[in-house]
Amino acid sequence: MKITHYEAVHLNIPEDDPLANMPEEAGRKRPIVILRLRTDDGIEGIGVTFYGGKMTGSLRLAVAELAALTVGEDPLRIEHIVAKLRNGTGDSCGPGGVFSLALSAIDVALWDIKGKALNQPLWKLLGGHRDKVPTYASGSLRRGLTDDQAQKAAQILVQKGFKEMKTQMALPGHPTIADEIRRVRLVREAIGPDIKLMCDINQRWRPEQAIDIGSRVEDVGLFWLEDVTTADDYQGLARVTAALKTPIAGGEYLYGIAPFRQMIEARSVDIPMIDICRAGGVTQWMKIAGMAEAFNLPVVSHVMPEILCHLVAACPNGLTVEYMPWMLCLYEETPVVDNGMLILPTKPGLGLKFDEKAIASFKA
Repeated sequence: MKITHYEAVHLNIPEDDPLANMPEEAGRKRPIVILRLRTDDGIEGIGVTFYGGKMTGSLRLAVAELAALTVGEDPLRIEHIVAKLRNGTGDSCGPGGVFSLALSAIDVALWDIKGKALNQPLWKLLGGHRDKVPTYASGSLRRGLTDDQAQKAAQILVQKGFKEMKTQMALPGHPTIADEIRRVRLVREAIGPDIKLMCDINQRWRPEQAIDIGSRVEDVGLFWLEDVTTADDYQGLARVTAALKTPIAGGEYLYGIAPFRQMIEARSVDIPMIDICRAGGVTQWMKIAGMAEAFNLPVVSHVMPEILCHLVAACPNGLTVEYMPWMLCLYEETPVVDNGMLILPTKPGLGLKFDEKAIASFKA
């Protein structure tokens, strides 16, 4: 079996909130790139990547240029192809930035092909630890909402059966400490004591702020505080982690596998969060998960639950899947959420198929 064709397309998809219908800004779009890799026996593997922003056109070109290097290769030799792509950049474009983002789309598509060729779903190929995984609602309780909107959205998520959900602090403008504390307490009041509540800071605090505010909300019972300060301030993160009882999650902003070694060895976080696009695809994501397991740490995913459910389910230290429904509109069907659990698909590969009408309508 050989790869014979590729197609990379720039799309703009709606940045809405299908879970609670509480978007921060109606009508906003998110630019992404989708990839199709085809083989000589008719198998098509698909991949998705983003974070290009205004450079998404450049990201699409990078995906296409790297995909061209896969033509003629055996798609089952994934490590061989990854090495070829790295060598094709002259060791000067990695491991971070556009190279990793482009590599991710190709790597995901290769694993999709492998699953289809072997007639197995991806989660089984990668280890098959579980056939369903916990998931948490994300993207509905954002910092730009009013207090009333945040409480209403939280209640909607509970009514939909979610047992876990994520809110945000580091509110817009110049919030006081009292403002920050009030928001997270209001969300907790809206959902009750039994729901697991995470809180994302998105790198917006200094370590001393994180320790101060984090200590004041420990009675809220947060499941974790996420990305409390600059992602590569491993020592600052370690200070926060050591000071607080609340677990600290982080890692979504890191590129490749090497920064995770630095973060884990510095005991910067309790829960590594791995972004598949920045990591460089399925292959690298699983290596990071294995590294974390060696340190007795659980791992969690970042966005794209329709793909990441496979990876979290495959590894024994997978904790929960972020149910961020940004890209679900791309597919004819996606994994079902039942009583707070994502049910893993039984179809081969990713178990996903692009909705061609939707793709046509999103083209940039």
